[in-house]
Amino acid sequence: MVKAADMLIARRADTRARADFATWKMLAKLNGTSALPQEAQDFLVAYQKFLKQMTDADASEATIALMYRSYYSEMGGGGAPPDIPARQQEAPADNVTAFRRPAPKPKQAAAYPSGSGAKPRLPVALIFICLVVVYVGIRYFWK
Repeated sequence: MVKAADMLIARRADTRARADFATWKMLAKLNGTSALPQEAQDFLVAYQKFLKQMTDADASEATIALMYRSYYSEMGGGGAPPDIPARQQEAPADNVTAFRRPAPKPKQAAAYPSGSGAKPRLPVALIFICLVVVYVGIRYFWK
């Protein structure tokens, strides 16, 4: 029976193995394998050996499985790593989304008589006059 913690470790190890393998494979295509750590170079050598025996997709999966087992034990998984369900590699039929015009927003009832829907603003001059009246009133009553 697989514990939940081991399954979590297994998923993380599988995700990491797939991401690392894709990165390392791309670096190998760009002739950058000398910059990779020794562990990565060893996995790429194993991939090359698998590639001589099987197709590219099968060799990739076999190498990822090898990396997965290594990462699972490295991350602290107990016992044999559990089987992770194979991911479906179905490519989307069409990668283009058709443009659709957004639905028009419903108009709200006019809350203000102006009909613009915006709050009416006090003119700046009126605010200034009110401030002057308050200031004069305070100065007049406190003297």
